[in-house]
Amino acid sequence: MTGSPLVFVPGLLCTESLYAPQITAFSDRPILVADNRSDDTIGAIAARLLDVAPERFSLIGLSMGGYIAFEVLRRAPERVDRLALLNTSAQADTEDRREQRRVLAKLAQKKRFHKIPDLFFPGFVHEKNETSAHLRSIVHEMATETGAEAFIRQQNANAARIDSRPSLAQINCPTLVLSGDGDRLIAPDLSVDIHQLVAGSELVILEECGHLSTLEQPEEVTGKLRAFLA
Repeated sequence: MTGSPLVFVPGLLCTESLYAPQITAFSDRPILVADNRSDDTIGAIAARLLDVAPERFSLIGLSMGGYIAFEVLRRAPERVDRLALLNTSAQADTEDRREQRRVLAKLAQKKRFHKIPDLFFPGFVHEKNETSAHLRSIVHEMATETGAEAFIRQQNANAARIDSRPSLAQINCPTLVLSGDGDRLIAPDLSVDIHQLVAGSELVILEECGHLSTLEQPEEVTGKLRAFLA
């Protein structure tokens, strides 16, 4: 075993499969994948994570996983050795975005959850990967495992999250901020904003990569994480 334990936090509609390549690559370390499906607030998800996580750990969050990571840092900064923020934003939702979440939650409530994965898929991947049957299959499998009720809880949690930008200056652990230049769900400019607010952080923007960077460019992301966590 080398290095501190790793805690991976999946994004919306995602499961541990989001990090499958990285979990394999870091199999020499203790690994925990956080539960982001059982609670309907970011605070409750972060509290659940802290209840089961090792005393100290490196924290990796993608998209919604980043929102949760910010809350973990506010609650227990002394427990986080290193922080990797992938394809995420520190801003709260706009009202338009909250309304989009409400519409999608209502769709799930009306027994139409089966439509959700295909609605999300184009935003989840780089435009060059829109025809990837492999990635679409993974997205469908993760969505099915998540289920409608958990999806609704996740949307409620994301819609109500606070603006994390005011607390970013307090992050003092080594931090990696990573995005894809073709992320159509959370623009890479929002990663640049995080980088500028977290002192000493490292910024990586991957070329020809979309929102699900861990799956779209697994070798690149794993390599960046390996160098950062070493």
